Amino acid sequence: MKFIRENLWRIFLIAFLVVSPVFSFAQWPDATGDVDLCNPEKEICNPITANDLPEFVQTILVGVIKIGIPIIALAIVYSGFLFVAARGNAEKITKAKKALLYTLIGAAILLGSWAIAKLISETVLGLG
Repeated sequence: MKFIRENLWRIFLIAFLVVSPVFSFAQWPDATGDVDLCNPEKEICNPITANDLPEFVQTILVGVIKIGIPIIALAIVYSGFLFVAARGNAEKITKAKKALLYTLIGAAILLGSWAIAKLISETVLGLG
């Protein structure tokens, strides 16, 4: 009970964040009772038009990759700048090496997640 009293505001915040999209993204039926699909002239359309889970995951991964690849490129340029700015200082070169290593690990995770998702998707579609 003490835990609930101390964290009541967090519980309300999480509940609000979980429940609010249900009401804000709901579609109202038109006069015929059908739910109107997106009309770009009247409203903002949902860019995620996935009909099933694999398509949804693919849409999310493509978005993450489109954002992640430029960030990785900038991080590689930044780590190169750190190497140039080190000018022989051993501590700064170590920092630059770590920055490059972490950038390459992040790139491997990003591209590896896409490859694994693609492999799983192709395998599941091949079975069905």
